[in-house]
Amino acid sequence: MSAEQQHRDGQAADPGPRSLAQALRERDDASLGALLRSRPDLLHPVPTDVTQLATRAGTRASVLRALEHLDRFALQAAEALAVAPDPASYQELLDLLAGDDGDEEVAGALPATVALLRERALVWGGEDRLRLVRTARELLAPSASHSSPTGLGPSVAEATSGMSPGRIQAILTAAGLPHTHDTVSAVAALSGLFADRERVAELLEGAPEASREVLTRLVWGPPYGQVTAEPAAHLRWLLDRGLLLPTTPGTVVLPREAALSLRGGRAHRVPEPTRPRVAVAAERKPQVVDAAAGGQALAALDTVEELLRSWDEGGPAVLRAGGLSIRDLKRTATVLEVPEPVAAFWVELAYAAGLIASDGGYVEEHHDRHDRPDADAEGYEDEETRDARTRRRSGEAEHYAPTPEYDAWRDLPPAERWAWLLEAWLPGTRAPGLIGGRDGRDRTLSALGPGLDRSPAPEVRRRVLELMAELEPGQAPDPATLLERLRWERPLRSAGPRREQPEPPRTGVRPAYGGGVAANDPEALRTKLTEWALLEAEMLGVTGRGALATHGRALLGAEGRSEGAGAGTAAAGSARAAVVAALLAPLLPEPLDHVLLQADLTAVAPGPLVRPLAEALGVLADVESKGGATVYRFTPGSVRRALDAGRSATELHAFLDRHSRTPVPQPLTYLIDDVARRHGLLRVGAASSYVRCDDESVLDEILADRRATALRLRRLAPTVVAAQADPRTLIEGLRAMGFAPAAESAEGDVMIARPHAHRTPPRTPPAPVPDGPPAPDATLLTAAVRAVRAGDRAATAPRKETPQAPGGLPRTSPADTLATVQAAAMTGESVWIGHVNAEGAASQRLLAPLRVEGGYVTGYDHTADEVRTYALHRITGVAELADEPDGAEPAR
Repeated sequence: MSAEQQHRDGQAADPGPRSLAQALRERDDASLGALLRSRPDLLHPVPTDVTQLATRAGTRASVLRALEHLDRFALQAAEALAVAPDPASYQELLDLLAGDDGDEEVAGALPATVALLRERALVWGGEDRLRLVRTARELLAPSASHSSPTGLGPSVAEATSGMSPGRIQAILTAAGLPHTHDTVSAVAALSGLFADRERVAELLEGAPEASREVLTRLVWGPPYGQVTAEPAAHLRWLLDRGLLLPTTPGTVVLPREAALSLRGGRAHRVPEPTRPRVAVAAERKPQVVDAAAGGQALAALDTVEELLRSWDEGGPAVLRAGGLSIRDLKRTATVLEVPEPVAAFWVELAYAAGLIASDGGYVEEHHDRHDRPDADAEGYEDEETRDARTRRRSGEAEHYAPTPEYDAWRDLPPAERWAWLLEAWLPGTRAPGLIGGRDGRDRTLSALGPGLDRSPAPEVRRRVLELMAELEPGQAPDPATLLERLRWERPLRSAGPRREQPEPPRTGVRPAYGGGVAANDPEALRTKLTEWALLEAEMLGVTGRGALATHGRALLGAEGRSEGAGAGTAAAGSARAAVVAALLAPLLPEPLDHVLLQADLTAVAPGPLVRPLAEALGVLADVESKGGATVYRFTPGSVRRALDAGRSATELHAFLDRHSRTPVPQPLTYLIDDVARRHGLLRVGAASSYVRCDDESVLDEILADRRATALRLRRLAPTVVAAQADPRTLIEGLRAMGFAPAAESAEGDVMIARPHAHRTPPRTPPAPVPDGPPAPDATLLTAAVRAVRAGDRAATAPRKETPQAPGGLPRTSPADTLATVQAAAMTGESVWIGHVNAEGAASQRLLAPLRVEGGYVTGYDHTADEVRTYALHRITGVAELADEPDGAEPAR
């Protein structure tokens, strides 16, 4: 007996699993847990048994999600199986991927790839009977309307299924094959001809040159073409010999067997068994990278603080559809001195970190008072919430403002504030780069508005950092090769069939932030997400000069990875933030408590200032330039602003003496004294308004000035002038004329103008929109595997014949049910029961009764793998088991 015959006999003796459910049932617990870990959607809810698990693993949504998480070579292997015979041997799969000439890299990588497809329940069966899950085959195989992702079309048998027997016999004759007596043998003969490389080559030797050109255009796909009712001679030659077969009127296709022969047996033009290497674009000292990243992190904190400080008294209004208007975004960009897309990123980051929110959306977000966190059982609301409700009822515009969390964030050390921002950025699903683009309904996407969530964003962001971490410290990756690697790892991102397309040309141009992306282009979105991740990491200081910094590597430590596993998310994030902050802190300069005053009425802060000094100096002077050193300029307006805030000239002199490392310049002393001498000389109050001054000559000067005409002034007394303008307009008009008036109260006291910080009610940061269910932790996996095993053991337990109710539930009388469960409780045996719960859902349970009393039976439920109690009146019937189920535990 030949070896081949022995192999066939052995194959017949051991056909392998007959279904996916049987293949899963034969797995050990570790393998079953690996499946549930790689495809977490199968766990929600936990399957009752292996059969239900296999059914769920074969649904379209689950299979499509599993295909989307395959790398390019694993997807190529699945695509090859979709066009291979069902079942296919391992050698047939290898031949489709490696071709007639073979490929050592493909041969070396294929065993691990097949194991991966088995682990994820996309492929099952023995080595000589590999089967692709039916749903995956339907998604990846060619159909009458589209080709396979490999570019292959239908087989000869599929393409000729509706062809007349006479036409098939005519094709055989033209191809040089003998006439057959039936269609099946004719199709088999034609398929055998096209599958034979040498015979196809002999057939094409006599083909016209134009016919061979047509085949060359169709061979790598798409394999479909259009023909007229009277095709040209070179097309007629192909049609007569079956190298082109009609599918629909006017459409022809190159059959799969012929295409594979012309391709040299390869299903793909270029198999990609090895992952692309991320090239190094530049190499720098790690200390230089860390220093650059630290400086950028400090700049990021300054930018976020400047944003929140500009919105401290109430930010821009909220659009009716949500988000910022284009005008408000431009104003914010002007304040931050950055381009508008970059300003949108900082606004979105502050929003994701819970530092800004809407001040009037509380009523819309919580329609029921019992759902509000700040409302007690009597419906009590705090003052801010009542104010928001009043504003909404009165039609007052809703605005963005800092949240109470901003005050807590501002008091933290700089490194901890930065870690706070990173904890919001890394898992966030909002993509600020989309702002300015269009959504699926052709509406403009606005900052802080709806429609910015993209579930792949955190996965892409983390993967970019992980690939950068694989390089040596100080090495900056080449963005083009980094993008190529990510495309290899996640090539399929849409529900439709994927066609092999050439890679876009690489460019060395660094992409700009923002610009949007087409709403229906997943591949372009993933490319943009990669580019944005690199730019955002650089702006935040995660990377420095293109390389991952030391504190950036800490973001990917063990604490952060456990978050993805679903265990202790808050604790993991807190531990990770502490590690990152500890690594970043030495890179940030210590805040200074002094400035350098100069004779040109400027002050130079050689580094970040302590908060009280920075806030006081921000009132007394205007920021002229930012950077490594901040330059402040003193002007009459800025000094007057400090006086309006309640500071006296003496206090200002003492403040500058205390915080300047250089002597206070004489021009600055004169400026403060001059503004203070004139400040408050005029008093403005409300009549409509009035001006009061003890120096009559000053009032004479005002009344004689033509610029005061618009104020409509009228003298009431030697020291009092009334105006037909409100006090604010009057003050601004007098200041424009060169005076320094001060507002006074009804009692005649000078009113101190201090900014009033506006805060929103307590807000929860926006929750990320995940890409599917979270990855399960070890505890959930262990419990799920036990539940599936127990349910499967119960479902496969043999039982005695008994009457059945509709749905397969056992049916017995109440008396027989009670007697059977009482007997089982005394003997310790298990029984099969049918149960209907309070919602009317029917189920079958394998129960080992322990106690029967009061109309209830309590026992160990092998299906649920726990002790449960069931009401006897909800049990439809009981069936005794023929034998104790294998592995069943004794009643407990």
